[in-house]
Amino acid sequence: MVKWILRVLPVLYMALIWVLSSMPADAVVELPDLAVDRFIKESMHLIEFGILYVLLVLAALTAGKLTPGVNILLALFACLYGIIDEIHQSFVPYRSATLIDAVKDMTGVAVCWYFISRALFYGKFKRLGKLLGFVSRAK
Repeated sequence: MVKWILRVLPVLYMALIWVLSSMPADAVVELPDLAVDRFIKESMHLIEFGILYVLLVLAALTAGKLTPGVNILLALFACLYGIIDEIHQSFVPYRSATLIDAVKDMTGVAVCWYFISRALFYGKFKRLGKLLGFVSRAK
């Protein structure tokens, strides 16, 4: 049961990203301080697609052995989805799409990729490696 939840989570998360980016930026929450509101929402780019990449890795771990090549493909897929989301936002009224937003999306993925690849393939970050190893056995 756990493996199926982990396999479906990336798809549900991608749908959530799509739905939220289809709405105006202040549709869900708007903080009283506009500068703080903007800072937090801009910072979300750094983690939003990193989370997608992590969910993709967890799903892949339940399906079999994650290789370095598959790991890179998952990171590239998360980056591509970030670019697609930016293009999508360019067509949504009251939303914007910028190159810097796409770079922030990719930076979040790259940071997560670094830690996960080092934990899985190079024996670094032992706790993270143990956690990922536990997920790969959740079959």
